[in-house]
Amino acid sequence: MKVTVKQSVAGVKADLLVFFLGQAADGEPLSCPHPHLADVLAQAQAGGDFTGKDGQTLVVYPPAGQGEASRLLAVGLGKEAPSQESWRKCGGVVAGVCQKKRVRRVVMVMPAGLVLPASAMAQALTEGLILGSYRFDRYKTVTEDEERPLAIEELVLIAEEVKTARQGAAWGLNGALAACRARDMANEPANHWTPADFAAYGQDLARRYGLKCMVLGKTELAKLKMGGLLAVNQGTSEPPQMVIVEYRTGKRGAPTLLLVGKGLTFDSGGISIKPSANMHEMKYDMCGGAAVLACLEAMAQERLRGLDVVAIVPATDNMPGPGALKPGDIITQHNGKTVEIISTDAEGRLILADALAYGIKKFKPAAVIDLATLTGAVIVGLGHHLTGLMSNDDKLAAQIVRAGQESGEPVWRLPLGKDYGKQIESKVADLKNVGDQGAGTITAGVFLQEFVGETPWAHLDIAGTAWNFTEKAYVPKGPSGIGVRLLLELIRNWNFRG
Repeated sequence: MKVTVKQSVAGVKADLLVFFLGQAADGEPLSCPHPHLADVLAQAQAGGDFTGKDGQTLVVYPPAGQGEASRLLAVGLGKEAPSQESWRKCGGVVAGVCQKKRVRRVVMVMPAGLVLPASAMAQALTEGLILGSYRFDRYKTVTEDEERPLAIEELVLIAEEVKTARQGAAWGLNGALAACRARDMANEPANHWTPADFAAYGQDLARRYGLKCMVLGKTELAKLKMGGLLAVNQGTSEPPQMVIVEYRTGKRGAPTLLLVGKGLTFDSGGISIKPSANMHEMKYDMCGGAAVLACLEAMAQERLRGLDVVAIVPATDNMPGPGALKPGDIITQHNGKTVEIISTDAEGRLILADALAYGIKKFKPAAVIDLATLTGAVIVGLGHHLTGLMSNDDKLAAQIVRAGQESGEPVWRLPLGKDYGKQIESKVADLKNVGDQGAGTITAGVFLQEFVGETPWAHLDIAGTAWNFTEKAYVPKGPSGIGVRLLLELIRNWNFRG
């Protein structure tokens, strides 16, 4: 999609010209700068059909020969001063109208005089439009009598502050497209997105953007004693891969941020097999891996400076084959800790533990963040509205909370501590992979903490938000692409000092 910013709507052609209107006070007329739309709005307001309430829409067809737009759209903002998230939702509302009306070129007029900066408004509108336009129909057959959906080809924003709005729109475009790429990876069925596809994606990123990619296969993983990843992989015919992509700024002394994303391309639960109902959703168990690679790609496109980033995706599937890991087995992780397997369905923490220990030892990062669809318990605790955050560093956690608020991907911090650690003590090994009481999300985090040492670290459990995230105009059913824009917001405004 092409995105441009102009100062005036004069002479700009559009399939849809959009105006955003605040809700009028009782007895007051709606204010709209377009004369024909204003006339129709007055009638609609009098009839109670449009009052400017949040999310209301009204499509109007101007008389032939009047103006450059074939359709006009009014979108209600409500009574409150719109936030960045409100503008993101507005973009999603416009996207819905564009799909119904088969719009190719949309022009949105950004209101002046609002508290929110033009850059933030432009970013949010762009994100909302692109994210709200997303669809995954790669495997659908369109018959001759069906209309193939049209994609929006161009967005034009009309803003008084062109320069700042242009920067915001560029960030919005880049972040939204990156999130859509993560959605694409997640939507691919497990027979079309395997560990080898993660590896190919990482290698392609390296070729296109001059990055460094290293892929560790089964032989290399065995030499490095990656006992967690190898153990989870025992029951499948798909070889494991650990994909490592490095983004380097070339700036001497630049700190390194390590991102680790869970890459479980399908999770049957292994020997501790999951119920058959909704097991098809377990193709989404690689959303953490998709998020970190999509984020790195967006960084490379923006050529962000000042921070080196390394992304690691431990990738495998988890199947109950004849050689599969069994409850009661004891494995040795990369850092030498032994783990008693209580449930083979608690496999994500095993592959993340290897990646965390290896990445910290090799790259010596200033901070590390892992993202994983790790526990069903986080859905019990937080539903599908908030990502669970655990961290050993208050400053890093605060930065992530802020980034979550700004990006519309909110997080909620959960505690850690020795009392929770007692729940994963084993009588026959250093640790066991699940606790025997409640707080399943926290004990999973405590398990991962055993593999990060003193490095500032944060764990994001996205099991409740990576798919079936809170329904919004810009969030479709299925995978949300969560984590991509949060990480980008964090990196663009990085000010953490460990």
